[in-house]
Amino acid sequence: MAKALLLMALCLFPALATASRPVKDPLKVEGKVYCDTCRAGFETSATTYIAGAKVRIECRERQTMDLVYSKEATTDSSGTYKMLISEDHADEVCDALLVSSPQADCAAASPGRDRARVILTSYNGIASSNRYVNAMGFTRNEALAGCADVLKQYQETEYAY
Repeated sequence: MAKALLLMALCLFPALATASRPVKDPLKVEGKVYCDTCRAGFETSATTYIAGAKVRIECRERQTMDLVYSKEATTDSSGTYKMLISEDHADEVCDALLVSSPQADCAAASPGRDRARVILTSYNGIASSNRYVNAMGFTRNEALAGCADVLKQYQETEYAY
């Protein structure tokens, strides 16, 4: 009987400990939000960064995709958002998502650049508590003048091999 209780305790305690694991040091999540001024679908030399944009971190249960965590942040004057996450989300799928832009002429989320995956656990071998999220962007309603010249920088050139 004692062996059965010990075995049960050894199985249950780790599960209880991981149910809601606060992390020793909060994870520091950081990313940028930009305006795709040339409607290129990526950051260019003409890209501007948006102050006052709203971003949300959402974590979903891996099996059911039910929302289990959500937290919002606002970008500073350089278009950077920062937030502290004090819970471990090892068994969840977490994404940063664009919520809104304060710029009326740059308020449509860029397809494929409207969200970015972020790993929010300390149990994955990453020594640092810093988590950097790929930049996310909104697309300007109309491209700025001069964008044709900017985009020429990115055209393919032929190389002789």
